[in-house]
Amino acid sequence: MNLLATFVLVGTIDSMDTVFATVELNTPAPTEQSSIAILPLTAFPCEIEEGSRFFIVKLDKDLDAEIICANKQ
Repeated sequence: MNLLATFVLVGTIDSMDTVFATVELNTPAPTEQSSIAILPLTAFPCEIEEGSRFFIVKLDKDLDAEIICANKQ
């Protein structure tokens, strides 16, 4: 199996209910390809709302990816 060892995805909360958030995930430029995912609210280490930005980061092949919340502007 050939999995990515490291990556960064940029995410935006599109919509949410009391349990799940529908998010758009983009790879950083220059490709900027996007995907849609549904994540449980418990996966986020911060409070989120529609339009919130976050990152999914995997910097070490031996560690799990983690969600990092962006600072509110």
